[in-house]
Amino acid sequence: MVILLEKYDIIVVGAGTGGCMTARTAAGQGYKVCLIDQKERDKIGEKACGEAIGKHHFDNLKISQPQGDELAGKVEGIDVFSPDSKTTFKVKGEGLHGFMINRLAFGQRLVNEALDKGAELYDQTTVLDPIFKNEQVVGVKVKNNVKAEIVEVLGKVVVDACGISSVLRRKMPLNWRIETDTQGKDIEVCYLEIRKLQTNLDDPELLRIYLNQKICPGGYYWVFPKNDNSVNVGAGIQMIKGFPSPKTQLYEHVFSQPLFKDSKIIKASGGMVPTRRPIDCMTGNGILFVGDSACQPNPIHGGGIGPSMIAGKLASEVVCRAIEIDDVSQSGLWTYNVEYMKGYGAKAAALDIFRLFLQKCNDDDLNYGMENKLVKEEDVLHASLGEDLKLNITDKATRVFKGLKKLSFLMALNSTAKMMRDVKSLYRQYPDFDGYSTWAQKIREIFSGAEKMEFGYV
Repeated sequence: MVILLEKYDIIVVGAGTGGCMTARTAAGQGYKVCLIDQKERDKIGEKACGEAIGKHHFDNLKISQPQGDELAGKVEGIDVFSPDSKTTFKVKGEGLHGFMINRLAFGQRLVNEALDKGAELYDQTTVLDPIFKNEQVVGVKVKNNVKAEIVEVLGKVVVDACGISSVLRRKMPLNWRIETDTQGKDIEVCYLEIRKLQTNLDDPELLRIYLNQKICPGGYYWVFPKNDNSVNVGAGIQMIKGFPSPKTQLYEHVFSQPLFKDSKIIKASGGMVPTRRPIDCMTGNGILFVGDSACQPNPIHGGGIGPSMIAGKLASEVVCRAIEIDDVSQSGLWTYNVEYMKGYGAKAAALDIFRLFLQKCNDDDLNYGMENKLVKEEDVLHASLGEDLKLNITDKATRVFKGLKKLSFLMALNSTAKMMRDVKSLYRQYPDFDGYSTWAQKIREIFSGAEKMEFGYV
């Protein structure tokens, strides 16, 4: 028997950072909100995560910074290591100041704030299907995992923040122009451990990212310091045919290093992260998508806490306005697409172009490019903050690359910088509902060109 629950204004599926921010904001405006998550109440927030987040997100969202059990360290910048470890980019600056958090404690804070504002929580509940009526999503069918009951929860709008599984997104009608699946090449498979070290780390305020295509093809491995001499260390690998296990790569190539001698495992976890631009259309009739469900993590490093919270707050504001004027159609919710894409979406799309370039590089390319600073450290910082990528291609670098018969690498890097500027410009002109098809075709053409770009020995 299917049990029918009362109707809500807003149903939020997934109590991660994006879902909790959505529920917190809407409930705070007096709307009746239902928050659904498959985890137990006291486990909400626990997931595989690098646990780093920028300070600017808290400033922009006007929420309190991590403190107490949530705070696991402060961040002042990032060290990026070349594959041969001979070159280190120290990327520091105001835009990279932030925090290492304890993900569970932070997640518990966010869900508590949502409940304190009046949201109702259904934990240990799995979403099965969207409910459609008159070509509109009007709720979700879920399973209460404790009582083994199938329940229909109805609402004016559903916010899908349930993660990369895209349970609801996969079942959207094709004529809504929502991408229903995320391809493996746009996903990083990750494995991480929290480890207690026996030695002190130099510069514990700096995150460490290691580029190495042999160890982590299409990705990287990281060492992020936390309090009490512990570290969050993990690997992300592009999910393409024949990809190696990130856990195996960590144990064979990273944990064998002297730094980890006699270190103790505190926690281990794994998962998948979408690393691409946001899906081009994030709304449908009665539904919109937030966080990993909309592929909103940073395409370069996979950080998704900040973008999901930005999207959650914006989604909630758009939904509340749409309910107020009684238009929760795809066009009525379209402002969410426009406002997100013109802001964080434009930055993410440009970085996705750069991601596609980096994944084509071999270790020799990366070593030479970093050693000769084809992109300067300060320009890496600026690009990460959404500014144009500036190149430092000197006559000397050109002559050396020509001697190596790899001039096509420099040409590809130059083309990449141009495509990044072009795509960012298009995103800042994200269209209204009627102009979407023309815009989307231009975007597909740019990314198709980036994916087909080839360079190497010529």
